[in-house]
Amino acid sequence: MPVDSTPGAETAPPTSVLLIRLGSELFGVPGSAVREVTRYREPLPVPGAPQSMPGLISQRGAVLTAVDLRPLLGLPPVEPSRATRYVVAQHEEIGIALVADTVLDLVDLSAGSMEPLPAALDPVRARLLQAVARHENQLLALLDLDALIAVLREEP
Repeated sequence: MPVDSTPGAETAPPTSVLLIRLGSELFGVPGSAVREVTRYREPLPVPGAPQSMPGLISQRGAVLTAVDLRPLLGLPPVEPSRATRYVVAQHEEIGIALVADTVLDLVDLSAGSMEPLPAALDPVRARLLQAVARHENQLLALLDLDALIAVLREEP
């Protein structure tokens, strides 16, 4: 395998991401944070919880907050379908269950495929994203779990 010896050549290892779909849009969840993918089931509602946190689920003895990314990303609500899944993620000490319309695949993205967020991106959406990337000629947005947790903590 030839090695690129050009000064400044990309040497960063690929980033593993779980591809999920919300409506027609493609998002990436950091693969290092993903613990499992499980079928959707109605969460136990919590009175007074914001729309982005529809309730709690119990998964393998742990109680997790279900997180609906749609209201946080400015996407319209949809009814869960047979393809709807929870992506159970662990970020630092916090476990959450992200609701995804569809879970596609775990892929490796090269550092060269990642780009900074476009300046024209809606600021409400941009606060939850860390970059955009191209995968198989599709544009995807990489979720920033630090920012997501911070936004969830701010929710009334």
